Formats: sequence, C-alpha cells, structure tokens
Amino acid sequence: MYFAALLARTEDGWEASDTELDDVETLDDLADLAREASDDDDTVLAYIEQEDSWFGVVRVDGEEDPRIYVSDATAASRSSYGEILLTDELLGRDPDEDLDMLVDLDGTEEGEPEPAAVPEEDESVPPGPIGEAGILSDLGVSEAQLLTLRSDALSVIAEALGCGDVLEGAR
Repeated sequence: MYFAALLARTEDGWEASDTELDDVETLDDLADLAREASDDDDTVLAYIEQEDSWFGVVRVDGEEDPRIYVSDATAASRSSYGEILLTDELLGRDPDEDLDMLVDLDGTEEGEPEPAAVPEEDESVPPGPIGEAGILSDLGVSEAQLLTLRSDALSVIAEALGCGDVLEGAR
C-alpha cells in the first residue's frame, strides 16, 4: 500500500495534501504535479512511501531540476512508484548502455526463439539510501536525521516543517 503527499510552502506556511499518482509515469510528471501545487515558484516536497518498506522525497524549487532522496533503493526498485524516483542519473547508469546489448530486434537468433529470461536482481541499484541526504537540511531535517528515519518518516518531516497537524488533516 502506498501513500503520497505534497507539502507546498506558501505565504501562510506549509500546506499539505495527499495526492494520487495514477497519471505519474516519470520524474518529470511528478515534478510537474509538484509545481502545480504551488502558486509561485516556492518549494514543494513530493513524498511517497510504501508502508514501512521505503520512502522517497522529491524537492522541487521553482523551475530547478528536482532533487531526490530514497530511503532504500533496493526496496524502491521493486515498486512502480520507486522506479519513477530511481532515475538513470541518480543510479549513475548510462541509459544508452542497454541499447548496445540488443543483438536481434525480433527476439530470435538464427530463427530460434530466445528462452525466457529469469529476472535477476538489478545490480546497478545499491542497497540502502540513495540521493541527496541533505535535501531537507535547510528546512529543519538534518542529513543524519533523514538517514535514520524508517517508519512514520512523513510525520517526522512534517513536524520539522511545522505542518504536522495540516498533514494529519489531509490524511
């Protein structure tokens, strides 16, 4: 089970709302959704969690590129929402590398069908946290504190931002 929320900084403080990610397929889609939550080019945090397995924070400051933190990259890689956050850039992968591995576009070699591949663990996804651990340090959540969060991370983040009550109202 997933939960997603947007925390948008406004002139009156932080506003929190839960959000649907059904139409979000890429990090750019998520960043656009976050930007729509703000009237100005203020800071917006998009928060995604899968129960107590992993959580991710995407920070969007105006038109700047989104900044990302994921608490457990391996767990997130097994999730469709986690895959949105685990970009090639974040993982240090070359997106064109997979194209070099294609031998035959129709899936056959010398007319014989390829045997079904057994999915392997993605070795390019490191275990543990990945991304910018200092993403919230100027907002009251230190790098060390973010790295230790596991369960109920959104509540801890919202309390540090001063919008815990607003978030609970949105849930």
